[in-house]
Amino acid sequence: MECRKYESVMAASMKNVEEIRSRVILEEFGVKNVHTTDYPGNYPGYDDTWNLGRFQKNFSIDVVQLDKNTMEFDMVGIDAAIANAFRRILLAEVPTMAIEKVFIYNNTSIVQDEVLAHRLGLIPLRADPRLFEFRNTEEGSEIDTIQLQLKVKCSRNPRASKDSSDPRELYLHHMVYSRDLKWVPIGNQADVFADAGIGPVDDDILIAQLRPGQELDIVMHCVKGIGKDHAKFSPVATASYRLLPEVTLLEQVEGEQAERIQRCFSRGVIELEEHNGKKVAKVVNSRLDTCSREVLRHDDLKNLVKLGRIRDHFIFTVESTGILQPDVLVTEAIKVLMSKCQRFLSELDSTDMD
Repeated sequence: MECRKYESVMAASMKNVEEIRSRVILEEFGVKNVHTTDYPGNYPGYDDTWNLGRFQKNFSIDVVQLDKNTMEFDMVGIDAAIANAFRRILLAEVPTMAIEKVFIYNNTSIVQDEVLAHRLGLIPLRADPRLFEFRNTEEGSEIDTIQLQLKVKCSRNPRASKDSSDPRELYLHHMVYSRDLKWVPIGNQADVFADAGIGPVDDDILIAQLRPGQELDIVMHCVKGIGKDHAKFSPVATASYRLLPEVTLLEQVEGEQAERIQRCFSRGVIELEEHNGKKVAKVVNSRLDTCSREVLRHDDLKNLVKLGRIRDHFIFTVESTGILQPDVLVTEAIKVLMSKCQRFLSELDSTDMD
């Protein structure tokens, strides 16, 4: 009897340790288990020693949603530090092409030269950075520079009605858009990148508004760079992650309570099912929960549910600016991280030799 009682206590203790290690618990006035310590021996009775086979078995990447510019995927079985490394690399270390040098030969618009240059620099460009080198010299060449030109002059529309007050009828070329940027090939670029479609990602980005007699005559040099040098080189509009929510009903919730507890969560998290003529709450998809903790505001409901997050299950959302597809960006981020690890290992080897 004593032996069985001891085993029961030990099993409960191990379950508690497992929860502390693998779950973040959301409570009414705080959040538990937020620290991350995965070195061996930190959790009594829990084996945290590094094991490559176990890591390979538990680690997975599952693509949930993918289209031209957005991607959502799950990365399971890693620590928050690694997840954050991917996020930071996506933001700041995956190279892209962007306008770096702006040569303004004529600007008679009301937009100041500095503001105009800044606007141009932030226009995402459809140019595969993997096909170019980083620019190391002041003079660009076909292997490290893309040249664009903007030459627009506004004039009156001779066919406009005399009674019209609409600028779209009165003037020609008074709205300057990104579609007005023209690629000027350097060297053999016309042949090498004939099918690349080099130019702005979107054609309808407004650059300036002109009036008759005003004009822009600008030449731009685009180079390869990374986001930590300037935000214009960042290939993503957003790159974020969140932990997978976990909603657990501690007992059967019926009737009016079931309806109220359903309303406390995001749509789709809890559904109502019919059992013996009663509506019963059931957790259908915890992933959709925003972790608002609304249910904990109700005294009669807060003890019926347990809110948590799985601390090694990360839901990534990547939104590309259109320069490269999001799945390509994730692949490039992984390559950058691998090169960092390889460089670190090489440094360790050179230190050991010394």
